[in-house]
Amino acid sequence: MNQTERIRRIYNRTAKFYDLMDRMIKLESRKKVLQMAKGQVLEVGVGTGQNLPHYPPGCEVTGIDFSPEMLKRAKKRAKESPVPVKLLEMDAQNMDFPDNTFDTVLATCVFCSVPDPIKGLKELKRVCKSGGQIILLEHVRSDNPVLGLIMDILNPLAVSLIGPNINRRTVENVRKAGIKINSVEDAQGKIVKLIVAEP
Repeated sequence: MNQTERIRRIYNRTAKFYDLMDRMIKLESRKKVLQMAKGQVLEVGVGTGQNLPHYPPGCEVTGIDFSPEMLKRAKKRAKESPVPVKLLEMDAQNMDFPDNTFDTVLATCVFCSVPDPIKGLKELKRVCKSGGQIILLEHVRSDNPVLGLIMDILNPLAVSLIGPNINRRTVENVRKAGIKINSVEDAQGKIVKLIVAEP
């Protein structure tokens, strides 16, 4: 079984209680990120659809996830969304969309779980329009030497039990994918970063 399939199975299994895990994102952080979205929006890793009620008027959202169990739950929230939502089962590492499709490409705590994060980030760059925006709210490895080491030690356990890597260096990975970063700010302490970028 390849890594993508293994992670998909973990998320299918955890879908029932994923909303509890997703509470690590504070509501004010979630709303701040989503208010930046505009136009044709791609939400990568839509999960159970926690973001869907918070999109501003004028957005048309396409949400993708590689877990069918997550998407089942997202469909219920899509009905309550103030904007049109289309949900698709798709892998962020291999998207079916043409180049330059979306005005906004957005993800919240997704790239800790994508098996090949740089490949996935390159796909975000590919499908985002020139002049569009890439917005990521991501859990990252702590810069604190002691906490960072603890996160490294605990990471294999976290991956095997719940799926996400807790020690990803996502800001560096965004740069490695050739995406131009416009700003990085601490969204929640030092381990949740808001990255605003362009393709």
